Amino acid sequence: MGNCQAVETATTVIQRPDGKLERVYSTVTASEVIKSHPGHHVALLISSYVPHGCCLRVTRIKLLRPSDSLLLAHVCRLICSEGIRLSPILLQNDI
Repeated sequence: MGNCQAVETATTVIQRPDGKLERVYSTVTASEVIKSHPGHHVALLISSYVPHGCCLRVTRIKLLRPSDSLLLAHVCRLICSEGIRLSPILLQNDI
């Protein structure tokens, strides 16, 4: 009964634009997620703990390259490609 939280930390959570959550139980690359969700990019949510609260606050969103891996116990969000303005440096790096 006490091991139910260990399973939750061994997953990667992917937040879809429609609000649904997908759980992945192994390490996958961002390109695999992009292929299954065309027209979207994958962003890693970086959060910090609020000291006097009981919740996490999202402090940064890092856009992942297709070659980056989605590690276990991380939360990622799918972002529509139309809303992203890519810099020329990122375009040269095949993002």
